[in-house]
Amino acid sequence: MRLYDFLDSGNGYKARLLLHKLGSPYDRIELDILEGETRTEAFLAKNPNGRVPALELDDGTVLPESNAILVYLAEGSRFLPQDRLARAQCLQWMFFEQYNHEPSIAVARYILRHTPDGSPRRAELPTLAEKGNAALGVMERHLESRQYFVGDQLSVADIALYAYTHVADQGGFDLSGYPNVQAWLARVASDSPHIPITAG
Repeated sequence: MRLYDFLDSGNGYKARLLLHKLGSPYDRIELDILEGETRTEAFLAKNPNGRVPALELDDGTVLPESNAILVYLAEGSRFLPQDRLARAQCLQWMFFEQYNHEPSIAVARYILRHTPDGSPRRAELPTLAEKGNAALGVMERHLESRQYFVGDQLSVADIALYAYTHVADQGGFDLSGYPNVQAWLARVASDSPHIPITAG
């Protein structure tokens, strides 16, 4: 398999982390989104949406979208429940991550890490902070009575939410007010084998 990726991407990190946990061999192809490398004719032929990550399977099929990649890779493993309701609950939290969590927390992180101080995009930060903290609040309440997001062990739902939550401080979010989230982050990080977001 080949993973088209950008090392600073939390979405790419989801796939790298799960591949590492599964011990699955793959080749990682770094594409610099800041230099437009996902907008080349060659890459757009693989993924017309022009985004990473994208997983190219052994037969040449290209699967984009980070959470779809997680579900594909996790099939038959401990990370994807066999129970019908638990699988749907995993998807519930993965949809939440892409709709309520990532668009605020990940975007704020991108702005602070990759745009200059005077960028007009800095004006988005207060709104992103409000929405991101609302998402963190939902997570905090959910984790009041459970160790993981679905069931009693790490799943694709946790991996999806962990990717940008554990670096939320880089987007200006203070996690000190979310003790349940902090404890959950520590549990996810202690699940072996584990790699940091900076590992390719």
